[in-house]
Amino acid sequence: MQTPIATTPDFIAAGFHALSDPIRINVLELLRQQELCVCDLCEALGVSQSKLSFHLKTLKEAGLVNSRHEGRWIYYSLNLPQFAFLQQYLAGFQGCQSLSSRRSCCE
Repeated sequence: MQTPIATTPDFIAAGFHALSDPIRINVLELLRQQELCVCDLCEALGVSQSKLSFHLKTLKEAGLVNSRHEGRWIYYSLNLPQFAFLQQYLAGFQGCQSLSSRRSCCE
């Protein structure tokens, strides 16, 4: 089941926070290829399950990954609509003037 797109400022901040760690980036790169279970992610990344669980929790809370249970395993996949929302959020800054071209009230 896909996670709904989260659009509040807290979720935007959580999304960028989740993208700020190399292990989480590596998880996302692996999930870009296919859905994977925790054991496959641990093996590919060379990290313990407890360490990976912390990072997966961060990614899930940010809405960047989905999880599903199958037997005793949890499988993770990307929640692409949340990535698209973060991309749209950043794209909204493209037309903004740079700070150096604005006049300051103190000038």
